[in-house]
Order: sequence, then C-alpha cells, then structure tokens
Amino acid sequence: MKRYGNLWPQIIAFENLFLAARKAEKGKRYRDNILAFNYDLEGNLIQLQQQLQDKTYRPGAYRTFYVMEPKRRQISAAPYRDRVVHHALCNVIVPIFERTFTDNCFANRIGYGTHRALDRFVNLVRSHRFVLQCDIKKYFPSIDREILKSLVRRKLKCRHTLWLVDAIIDNSNPQEPVVDYFPGDDLFAPYQRSRGLPIGNLTSQFFANVYLSGFDRFVGERFGSRYYVRYVDDFALFSDDRPFLEAARCQMEAYLATLRLKLHPVKTQIFETRHGASFLGFRVLGDRLRVRNENLRRGRRRLRCHKMDYDTGKIDLDYFENCLQSWVAHLNRGNTWRLQQKIFAALGLPRR
Repeated sequence: MKRYGNLWPQIIAFENLFLAARKAEKGKRYRDNILAFNYDLEGNLIQLQQQLQDKTYRPGAYRTFYVMEPKRRQISAAPYRDRVVHHALCNVIVPIFERTFTDNCFANRIGYGTHRALDRFVNLVRSHRFVLQCDIKKYFPSIDREILKSLVRRKLKCRHTLWLVDAIIDNSNPQEPVVDYFPGDDLFAPYQRSRGLPIGNLTSQFFANVYLSGFDRFVGERFGSRYYVRYVDDFALFSDDRPFLEAARCQMEAYLATLRLKLHPVKTQIFETRHGASFLGFRVLGDRLRVRNENLRRGRRRLRCHKMDYDTGKIDLDYFENCLQSWVAHLNRGNTWRLQQKIFAALGLPRR
C-alpha cells in the first residue's frame, strides 16, 4: 500500500490556510469570534502558520453542550482557529484517503450524502426480502485513538503531518464513558485505553470514515458490495436468505471487535422488507416514502432556530437559504408538497 510523505508544505502554505479560513467561516462569518479573527485575518494566519512551522501550535479547549434529540449526545465545538487548522489538514489529506473509501460509504463525502444513500437503500428494500439493519453502539465515544492512529499511518508517512494528526486526536475532550471488554482484555483494559472523538469536528467526521473503511471493504468482499450501504455508524445488508444474514451478523461482530466496537443489541435486527424499514429520517414502504414524525419535529424546530438566528444577525442570508434548500430537498424525497406548504406558512416564508 502506497504511503504519502512531504505533505507538510502543502498544509501550512498560506494559500491553504486562507482557503481553510474561508471554509471554516462559511455561513457563520458574523459571529463575534470569527469577526475578531477576520479583523486581522492575514496577521492571524501568519501567526498560525508560524506556530505550525515551529511545532508550538497547541489546540485549544472545546466548548461542550448537549442535544437531546433523537437522543442525548455531547457536542463539542473547537475554537475557531483550531477549526481553520482542521480544514487546512483535511484540504490535503482527505483526497488521499478518499481513494480508499468504497462506494458503500455515503456520509461526509463530496458527491455522496444522505439523498444518494437513501436512494440506494430504497432500491435495495424494494428488491430484497430481508434486511439486516445495524447500529454501532456509542460509535464516536468508542473509537480507539491508538487504532485510529495506526490506520492513518497506513497511508501517511510525513512525520510533520502525523504530528498534527496526533495533536488533534490526543486533544479530544473526554467523551461519554464506554466500558466494553474484548478478547484478550484484562480487568483494567477498558479504563486504560484512550478512546473517543468529539462529535462536531470536521476531522472527527473524516476519521470516522477512515476507522470503518476496512470494515466496508470486508463486508463488500465477503457479502457483496451491491447489497450493502453505510451512513456513519448506521449500515444495512440485504438478502433474500435470512440464515445468510444471521451468519453475516456474526462475522461482522467479529470484525468490529478488532476495532473495539460493538453492535447495538437492540437497534441491530433482521426485518422483512415487506413491513417497511427506516433509514435517514424516512420510513421506506413498498410504494412510498414517509417522513418519520420525530424527524419532522426536529426539522421544524431547527428551521425556527435558523430563522431566529437570521433575524438577529447570527447567520447570513446565504447560510439561511442553504438551510431552507437543504430541508426542502430532504422533504422532496417523499410526497410532501402539502406538508411543505404548512411548514413554510408557519414560518411566515413564501413557498413556490
């Protein structure tokens, strides 16, 4: 496997840092911390470039908060200067790893996304009798940092770049505690290993795909890539043979154990597709798609929050319109014309 070196000059180049700052501020440029950074943008980027060059750069402390839907999760927001560094790193290394990802992985990738994943899922539901739907138990808090670093080193050998990768991973703030035992563990192993990535980081989204890329190849080679789809930690395998899926689940669990991950015991089930299946906020039935009620409630609440942020100047018009267009595109996956009229009327917005 080819390993890439001499990436550091590209990462710390001023042009790359400037591009990273533009990406990091997208839709949020009027927030106080971003305005303060942009007030002397060139000076701050030069200072950041020098800190990276001298290895004196240290990530700052995360700001944490919790969201309660669909379940209680800890969200971590890195300081803005750190988000600029995250974008600068990803600008260079994401294309390298992108070549190793399979077409079954749809999350956080340009040209993929929720809509393509849902289309793939719908086609598979309507052409197979059974589906094995899986969810990884507490995925982000369970990611083993040493295993992740070893996976990154399979593609990168630039020691300066690896220094920055390690700094970002090791600076991850404490996540929800997870105590799981795996073959070969002693009593203290779950407490001694460093685990967890902060939900909310650009780098965490990317590393989450890196962590499961080998699993995607394993499933595709062993059970058929045409019958498999994954979005972050939710994935599904289809077949007309139920015993085949039962055997596949055992082999998947064995592979995930090598990554110190476990399947959720309740959310991992085999269903008959004729009864329908849920994926990415929709209930997939034989001839139609329905928006799940809980996702509809969250979407309405999110749009109200975006409108308030726009009215108070926290977000700009472009970001607000992108949010609206994204939600409309999501609803357009089903027969929701009347529903859209009600939602936009409640917000006081015109809808053509």
